[in-house]
Amino acid sequence: MSHRSIKAVIPAAGLGTRFLPATKAMPKEMLPVVDKPAIQYVVEEAVAAGIDDVLVIIGRNKNALANHFDRVTELEHTLEQKGDTSKLERVMHSSSLADIHFVRQGDPKGLGHAVLRAKKHVGNETFAVLLGDDLIDARDPLLSRMIDVSQAQSATVVALMEVDSSQIHLYGCADVVPTGEPDVVRIKALVEKPSAAEAPSNLAIIGRYVLKPEIFEVLETTEPGKGGEIQLTDALQELAGDEQIAGPVLGVVFRGRRYDTGDRLDYLKSTIQLALDRDDLGPELAAWIKDELTPTLV
Repeated sequence: MSHRSIKAVIPAAGLGTRFLPATKAMPKEMLPVVDKPAIQYVVEEAVAAGIDDVLVIIGRNKNALANHFDRVTELEHTLEQKGDTSKLERVMHSSSLADIHFVRQGDPKGLGHAVLRAKKHVGNETFAVLLGDDLIDARDPLLSRMIDVSQAQSATVVALMEVDSSQIHLYGCADVVPTGEPDVVRIKALVEKPSAAEAPSNLAIIGRYVLKPEIFEVLETTEPGKGGEIQLTDALQELAGDEQIAGPVLGVVFRGRRYDTGDRLDYLKSTIQLALDRDDLGPELAAWIKDELTPTLV
């Protein structure tokens, strides 16, 4: 099975309440990170891993997502007439990335419910789930590695990252045992947002999954968990507890660059860091930070 046979699912039906009022009429996934909406980084990551079929799970007032990946012929014509080929290429790039589909979640019943909405599109195949709050640096590929591990071991694969114990309550947490590969662990159990005292490790689940189709049957019988929502973590916990359902649940421990856009402060940090890393913006931004901000921080 090649990477190209795998489909990607991007849940994007959340209300984005942390960013109100900016997200009152605009999806949080469309908030710009430098000069691209956050969701475009996620789609580009899937495409870089060899995936060309992407399903976006949307809620109400999410039409801007579909519009972004559609062609805007009037804008393209205007840029062409002006001879602005650089901007024209960037505009057309987003509409030619992949075969992108959309389906509504309906009631906001949690991440597990959003993933379940992909059942008809995905069918009886392994698929990837990418959450838009976590942006993975293109220089540190994660999804390709997860797909390789899933295919080699016929496993469900979850992305994990070491975090400070004081932050583990913000994440799902994995109880693991090592394998013969330094970046791969076998997951024994998962706990949704435990306290530091209850956490079995400091390995947090970040927003990348490679799931086998058996997950759908489990999600269909998963009772609402924390927050009254159907939690994907609870379904993965069931798979980890019984490998006869769909084989092992493995974790790939990611040690690369990740940008958290899930709250306002981390969103600002991510935008600044990504801008600093760019040749066209980084030097001037770094100089401005040094000249204008350093005196106020002393």
